Amino acid sequence: MSVTITIDGRTAAAEPGGPSLFELAESLGVRVPTSCQKNGKCKECIVEVTAGADALTPPTPPESHLTGSFRLSCQARVAAAGGAVVCHTMRRGKMRVERHAYGLPGGARGLDPAVTRDGDRVLLDGEEIARAAGPLHGLAMDLGTTTVVLRLFDLETGEQIADASFENPQRFGGSDVMSRIDYDTRQGKRVLMRTLAGYLAHAIEAMPVDPQTIYELVVVGNATMRDLFFRQSVYTIGQNPYRSITEIEMAEGKRATTSLATTGRRALLPIHPKARVWGAPIVSGHVGADAAACMLAVDLAHEDRLVCVMDIGTNTELILGNRTRVLAASCPAGPAFEGGAIACGMPGLDGAVERVSLGADGTVSLGVIGDGEAQGICGSGLIDLLSELLRTGRMNELGRFEDGERVDLAPGVYFTEADVNELAQAKGANVAGLQVVFGEYGVSFDDVDVFYLAGGFGRHLSLDAARRIGLVPDLPAEKVVQVGNAAIEGACIALLSMTKRRELEDLVRRVEHCRLETHPSFFDFFVDGCQFRRLEAFHGSRGDAANAENAENADMNGPFSAYSASPRETERP
Repeated sequence: MSVTITIDGRTAAAEPGGPSLFELAESLGVRVPTSCQKNGKCKECIVEVTAGADALTPPTPPESHLTGSFRLSCQARVAAAGGAVVCHTMRRGKMRVERHAYGLPGGARGLDPAVTRDGDRVLLDGEEIARAAGPLHGLAMDLGTTTVVLRLFDLETGEQIADASFENPQRFGGSDVMSRIDYDTRQGKRVLMRTLAGYLAHAIEAMPVDPQTIYELVVVGNATMRDLFFRQSVYTIGQNPYRSITEIEMAEGKRATTSLATTGRRALLPIHPKARVWGAPIVSGHVGADAAACMLAVDLAHEDRLVCVMDIGTNTELILGNRTRVLAASCPAGPAFEGGAIACGMPGLDGAVERVSLGADGTVSLGVIGDGEAQGICGSGLIDLLSELLRTGRMNELGRFEDGERVDLAPGVYFTEADVNELAQAKGANVAGLQVVFGEYGVSFDDVDVFYLAGGFGRHLSLDAARRIGLVPDLPAEKVVQVGNAAIEGACIALLSMTKRRELEDLVRRVEHCRLETHPSFFDFFVDGCQFRRLEAFHGSRGDAANAENAENADMNGPFSAYSASPRETERP
């Protein structure tokens, strides 16, 4: 009896001992990245098996680096007759991409790239790196814990030529930065870096230019993602006081900046081998180069108004200030708002529910990306759903359902109280960060002139829903600007302007880092923030029964534990 195999929504039948999942994917027209002729060496052909894993052959030695439901598709075959197997790739090239910034003052920029031309001589910072008469291209990359975004530019005109995005394939090492630090420390062998490099290589090769004409790549991302990419040890980022090795070396006088640089060849990418791969400077601790890029995008160095930037993600970056003073913090939110750790959660792909409306009679209306059948729920859909459950009284402020323990949205797509708990903790971490940063600055939410909601998630969520559940401060709509991916916009500015890049290096040195884990009221803020109610300034512990119940329900191995004063120890190999 054959087994039904579904890969990225496409289905085929396979007999025990038959073709590998990789070969089945090829037959279905699903491209799985590989650079080793399907022999298990490149570690790129990862799939996540979401159902029917018992019907597959046991993991082989080349898969020893994988845990949980992840397999190398070239190694996994059907072993048992009957049943069904469902799996998906890391969904290269299908994610919704933010192509434009919305309301970002830093978007107006002069063209001043590091790569220039003198006849047929290609110069990098004035030094010859190649002789070629062709075009000069550059890449900007936002390397997120969950999503990777690329933008390709003509460096002589400043024109954006192409873009791409895909799920970060390093997810097999864990969905949050602390898990990846632990994985990289224990596993070694730069498996995370090499796997990502393989996916990047395929994305670059699919762009409409010769990769050899790409002479610079600017990389932004949180401290862990950036340092993993540049082959740095990330062990110290996982240990109190949570500092990148570059930050430690700078404090010891061994380097003048926390920025990093390598070559295209050493980065294992198909761009010009002498191309520079530049990692933007980090601020401090978990406040990484993505936060620095956000500051560049909003032109904070020249801002007189009091502005706040909130880039919601696996690690939410918070920036508050103006040209005279800047505070920044990183909130250990975890992947819930990006679909991780949610039963039917998924990124913003075709098939993801992004809008939810509940009728008084219990009817459910959905908005689905791509207008096809619902396959799961992405972040903006989760915010809508929480808001609607709260608005209709089907969920109380503590996240408890009034009728049953599950809400069915579409065939095979549902939402549970366990999902609410994951989202409550992610929200609690973000709220705690907001309370600490505003408190340290000595201002209230109402004092902010502009509140930027950054990131693809922040761009697409419903502001009314986000305010109702207390994810963002209850500010007037005219003060809130949903700007899209400010981190990639900042990376683009740094790619196209050396003047702005130098400005960024100076700005990060002036930022005051708020270490949330050492703030005496952080846990009170966190517990209070787990409740679903409008967010106002919080003054001290409420000490009420609601807080006590939320504290009891809070999973201290969840997002809060990531930066706790007693962190999970990572054993040095």
